[in-house]
Amino acid sequence: MSGSTIGKLFTVTNFGESHGPAIGCVVDGCPPGLQLSEEDIQLELNRRRPGTSRHVTQRQETDKVEILSGVYEGQTTGTPIALLIRNIDQKSKDYSAIATSFRPAHADWSYFQKYGIRDPRGGGRSSARLTAPTVASGAIAKKWLAEKFNILIRACVTNIGGVKLEINDWDSVNKNPFFCADSEKIPQLEQLMDEVRRSGDSVGAEVFVQAIGVPAGFGEPIYDKLDADIAHAFMGLNAVKAVAIGDGFDVVNMKGSQNSDEMDSKVPGYFLSNHSGGILGGISTSQPINVRVAIKPTPSIRLEQKSMTENGDSTIISVKGRHDPCVGIRAVPVLESLLAIVLMDHALRLGAMKSMLK
Repeated sequence: MSGSTIGKLFTVTNFGESHGPAIGCVVDGCPPGLQLSEEDIQLELNRRRPGTSRHVTQRQETDKVEILSGVYEGQTTGTPIALLIRNIDQKSKDYSAIATSFRPAHADWSYFQKYGIRDPRGGGRSSARLTAPTVASGAIAKKWLAEKFNILIRACVTNIGGVKLEINDWDSVNKNPFFCADSEKIPQLEQLMDEVRRSGDSVGAEVFVQAIGVPAGFGEPIYDKLDADIAHAFMGLNAVKAVAIGDGFDVVNMKGSQNSDEMDSKVPGYFLSNHSGGILGGISTSQPINVRVAIKPTPSIRLEQKSMTENGDSTIISVKGRHDPCVGIRAVPVLESLLAIVLMDHALRLGAMKSMLK
């Protein structure tokens, strides 16, 4: 099974299954000399960790990371960094009743059609459990970008199940279970999520992701455009169905005069607006990179649904076990990490190009 590696100069190879003994990744291309500890990575993993509130899956994983290589006396050596996260709370029996049936809207059907075999325990490789190594590797990229370029990467949920959320206070995002910047809406979100959980159903979400301080020049023309690589990375995240850069789909209803980002040499940063989302021609402009991501409702729900078995027989299934009623909530730290991975990869590409021009 290919498709488990992202990046060209800064690469991350993800491995493991939801109910296997461990998950993890190998990070290659990280420059030497970065001060790095397990605590640095753990801080990010704790944000994504399951079981942190009643509004997410109650699977109890500590997500404790182990650095197996690539770090000596607290510094990266430039060699591959292997990160391991052991699974400690698998309940494979929860899937025994549907081991030979396909969950609607899940990857069960497509995996089986492609490979002729699948791991039904939590979805195997298709499980959101595999986002933990992404966050672990993204923590490295985040730290390197902050130290080298003073780049800030942040995200928040802006819609859960139709409840639209404003971005009023970034400081509050990590202080509530919904990663939202609209504190006044938290009681409404709690009521919604309690109702959804009791009903056995699920809801979707929209997440806003932003990078501030990215210099101009990140990205390549045509097929390796920065926005193309961001979209590629984000669409690789479980349940993501749409990615919008800048004004996104809103440009359909705009005129060129409305969508244009006029420039003025007397204005700091030169641009008078940021409809482009910080990227023009696939290359960063130095403005904030703004991305909106649509995430579908969790497909594993308790409600009975029509489906079929691997033998082609019609059946009715109800998915038991522990699942996020809104998988989009915990996507916030994952999307931040994916953006960091893409930006670090392009930062190294830009550095390589500049070194050749000297």
